[in-house]
Amino acid sequence: MRKTALLAVVALMGMMNGIMAQDSSSSNDGGPWQFRLRGIVVTPDESADIEAIGGDASISTAFVPEFDISYFFDEKWSMELILATTKHDVEAVGTAAGDIDLGHVWLLPPTLTGQYHFTGGDFVPYLGAGLNLTLFYGVDEGPVADDVDYDTAVGYALQGGFDFMLNDKWFLNLDVKKLFLNTDVTVNATTALGATVVADVDINPWIFGFGVGVKL
Repeated sequence: MRKTALLAVVALMGMMNGIMAQDSSSSNDGGPWQFRLRGIVVTPDESADIEAIGGDASISTAFVPEFDISYFFDEKWSMELILATTKHDVEAVGTAAGDIDLGHVWLLPPTLTGQYHFTGGDFVPYLGAGLNLTLFYGVDEGPVADDVDYDTAVGYALQGGFDFMLNDKWFLNLDVKKLFLNTDVTVNATTALGATVVADVDINPWIFGFGVGVKL
């Protein structure tokens, strides 16, 4: 996963260098800022490799607001920063010790994508790819674990969606993202289970969003 994320970094840097070169040679100096406010559904596509006790992970779906900021280098190419935070209930299921409630955790996953927009009318589809950094905070260990620690994760993102222009300034937006996200989780459960358990967890959420945006 780390090697894949590194390759994604290199690919994104190369794409952005190409965009910047194209922009510098274009007659369009810079581009407009664009802001969106979406409601998003975050649905993890989770799996886990849990040492010692086996089993799998179960991570709840979350519904939260999302804010994003875009800058257009020209009418087709842009870069978008996506900001949101989500709370998820976490459970280890099917383990040798049965199902284990691991409380909840908050995720802060800022995501930066480069986008290509298919222009030509009020309906403007786009595709994007980029990088994600996920920070874990506000951990509640639940009734079994003494402590749960989540490693900061770096992954990559794929994106597709469209803007529907209501006028020259305001528009509606539908957006779908797939994050490829992995973290190592350490569960200290020595009081209840007499052991510390380490798990390699793929979260890999789908993110479905709908909202409104404005061009400035």
